[in-house]
Amino acid sequence: MTQVTVTKEDNRVVKVVCDGHTNYGVSGEDIVCSALSSIVQTALLGLLTVAKVNVTFKRNEERGYLSLELPKNMTEAEKHDASVILDTMLCGISDLREGFSDFIELEVK
Repeated sequence: MTQVTVTKEDNRVVKVVCDGHTNYGVSGEDIVCSALSSIVQTALLGLLTVAKVNVTFKRNEERGYLSLELPKNMTEAEKHDASVILDTMLCGISDLREGFSDFIELEVK
């Protein structure tokens, strides 16, 4: 099961941690893990390349771990763009979790 923890401050997502593989299918053929990974990694790419936000992130593919954290000193424009990207990511994760709740645990705090 993948544990996804989303941390919010002032109603904005500021940190995301995904830990573990979903174990829905065999490694390399796990469509749920692949979908979840695509959602989160696309959000990270959007933050880095589209919004140009200097995100801190860590990745460990073997463990199925990805964390990202926004910097504290963002401009209002960066905060806006990051919120749009991360809120969209959260919608995608929530929707995926609805169909595969035995494989994805989502905590928003």
